[in-house]
Amino acid sequence: MQAWGTVVVTLAMLMAATVDAKIYERCDLAMKLQKAGLNGFKGYTIGDWLCMAHYESGFDTSFVDHNPDGSSEYGIFQLNSAWWCDNGVTPTQNFCHMECHDLLNRHILDDIMCAKRVVSSQNGMAAWDSWIQHCFGHDVSEWLKGCRLYAKPDTRKINS
Repeated sequence: MQAWGTVVVTLAMLMAATVDAKIYERCDLAMKLQKAGLNGFKGYTIGDWLCMAHYESGFDTSFVDHNPDGSSEYGIFQLNSAWWCDNGVTPTQNFCHMECHDLLNRHILDDIMCAKRVVSSQNGMAAWDSWIQHCFGHDVSEWLKGCRLYAKPDTRKINS
């Protein structure tokens, strides 16, 4: 019976989070990312971040994806519960010291701070398979077309 209560509480928290969720427009997200200092952070451009977020979540802050290993990925950057946040279910390292449900609302500064930790780790943006598949080695400046933003030159190196 207690397990059922946990399921109900978890579902209620996820439903409450989706009420405050947002699917960002590309240029709106680009401006937020620029204001948060991601343009040039660890050598990656806003184009890299937009490309990755598009393929990870479609710019949807409420997106949750469940993995075969039992972990889940949360929010606009799809941060994994085994490593970056605590979902109360999966064993976690919780390197970002946060609850996963906090990644599911329109307020993405905490998502950005956690994503900066991911990019500061050994793998950089290669931590996201979608970035490797769709963004790395491509002209990501296309993601900024029409946004009136200047992207710093691409000086990154991928860690293999």
